[in-house]
Amino acid sequence: MADLETPLTRRRALQLAGSLGLAAVIPACATDDGSAGSTDAAATTAEASTETAATATAAPDCVLMPELTEGPYYLDLDLVRSDITEGRPGLPLDLRVNVVDAGSCEPLEGAAVDVWHCDAEGAYSGVQGAEGETFCRGVQLTDADGAADFRTVFPGWYTGRAVHIHIKVSADGDQTHTGQLFFDPETLSAVYTAEPYAARGEPDQPNETDGIYAESGGVTVVAVTLDGESSSGAITLGIEPA
Repeated sequence: MADLETPLTRRRALQLAGSLGLAAVIPACATDDGSAGSTDAAATTAEASTETAATATAAPDCVLMPELTEGPYYLDLDLVRSDITEGRPGLPLDLRVNVVDAGSCEPLEGAAVDVWHCDAEGAYSGVQGAEGETFCRGVQLTDADGAADFRTVFPGWYTGRAVHIHIKVSADGDQTHTGQLFFDPETLSAVYTAEPYAARGEPDQPNETDGIYAESGGVTVVAVTLDGESSSGAITLGIEPA
């Protein structure tokens, strides 16, 4: 998928998605609180996840995803681009989001996938003293395989929340659903033993005590592969066509 650096209005994105006549139902998030460095820990592969971003579409998960709420840090930027790092330090993460029909497992083309998350130090762009910045935010339209690809950095954590990535998928002009993606404890432990993560230690809120993770039913955990100084992750979101 081409890495476009030009802004796309939400109206135009929804018009593109709406041409397919789809109604998305995906997971969501509730209210939150408030230099890609090398990492030896990244050499440790999370055994619980063996599926890479490049092959995730081969065996899609067709579970219909739960819908929750948006959270306070969403910005309606409509910046279409696959590389959302903007030079932020952290472990490079190639994230693939696959959007499929929950009933047939067929990939859905043309859905607008919007992601946003905090950087390695737990800060969001556009808020918390980072006004005017747009790091770790971007939009992509799914391709013919139902995939939207992003290059970002592995997210950090902040007090009171499990590590997560926010996501919003628009599949027609009227319906937009939001969610959160999570990570397994083995992956988090491996990543957070290296800088810039190690200086902050491990998250103070594990998945099992995070209320939003509990509401998600644990069905949006990203399958991550750690490979030396980089990582890749994939998640398949089952949605319900109109």
